[in-house]
Amino acid sequence: MRRIIFDEEHDMFRESVRSFIDKEIVPNHEKWEQNGKVDKEMFQKAGSNGFLGMAVPEQYGGGGVEDFRYNSIINEEVQLAGVVGSGMCITLHNDVCLPYFINYCNEEQADRWMPGLVNGNLMSAIAMTEPAIGSDLASMGTSARREGNGYVVNGSKTFITNGINSDLIITAVKTDPSEKHKGMSLLVIEDGMEGFERGRNLDKLGMKSQDTAELFFNDLYIPEENVLGGEGSGFLNLVNNLPQERLSIAITGTASAQAAFNWTVEYVTEREAFGQKISAFQNTRFELAEMKTELDLAWVFVDRQIEALNEGELTAEDAAEAKWWCTEMQLRTITRCLQLFGGYGFMNEYPIARAYADARVQTIYGGTTEIMKEIIGRQITGR
Repeated sequence: MRRIIFDEEHDMFRESVRSFIDKEIVPNHEKWEQNGKVDKEMFQKAGSNGFLGMAVPEQYGGGGVEDFRYNSIINEEVQLAGVVGSGMCITLHNDVCLPYFINYCNEEQADRWMPGLVNGNLMSAIAMTEPAIGSDLASMGTSARREGNGYVVNGSKTFITNGINSDLIITAVKTDPSEKHKGMSLLVIEDGMEGFERGRNLDKLGMKSQDTAELFFNDLYIPEENVLGGEGSGFLNLVNNLPQERLSIAITGTASAQAAFNWTVEYVTEREAFGQKISAFQNTRFELAEMKTELDLAWVFVDRQIEALNEGELTAEDAAEAKWWCTEMQLRTITRCLQLFGGYGFMNEYPIARAYADARVQTIYGGTTEIMKEIIGRQITGR
């Protein structure tokens, strides 16, 4: 089914993004998978090509266009090229982190950080998850004690995307332990601050080229000028930004499934077994038909949500629906595609094998499938 949300400018942008990925990411992807992180020079090139901060105001060097279709195009092309781990530093920066800076920076902070966030000199990350409590933010243990004109931070975070390469880390902390949600604030930690240490680059099942790290804060002093959005507003600000993050993950899931489907169609129309093309078997055609139908449904679903986000109407419940359904569809599709590859699907030299490993976390991060269903169920029942 033809998608109808993009215009000619979006199509031109897509061609530029695809060319950039083919030139700067695809040839280096295997090396970065082995190294466990990308070269930051690639991220800076993404900035110089206009692929960072499309929604950032022009006065800071950004595109000045609040249109999530551009974000979606980058995300889609990363998945279609099969380089999800290497491209995630860009999509996380644009889709998850930058909205906090755009929406909550004061003028001084914007002058200080925005230009670097747009040109690629500053890579961002966001740190919420902790070793002992996972994503249960209300039980957060990382504390920020008021001292002088700032805060002394102690605690740790884990599973932090861009954790090794990042220059600015939006960090959720407890500034008032007596309050549950109102006691949470967001502080921006800068690379090189005394008392801030990065742990090991975590060894993951998939997305090997995407650096994921533990972070440690030992009497880390953060000046009050690095409070993002005001003390006590952290939980509300996190909640307000989660729908966009979850839609981004849904787009990732749909585009990743589309890539797997495309590879599989090509494979089964060329590969022979028992004297005929694999595509000639009725079971193969039935499998492809079912997957194609689910993909069309998913694209219509996420495209409508992109429109809703652009219109300021995307709800937490709607985004939760897209997040859980599209990522579960992604796992189903890639599993079925891998089966059609037979033994070759188990070989890492084939992109379908990498996609299988890369996809598994999709139903976990950004809110598990179970949490997404709970959000939707509570809205339905009023509880």
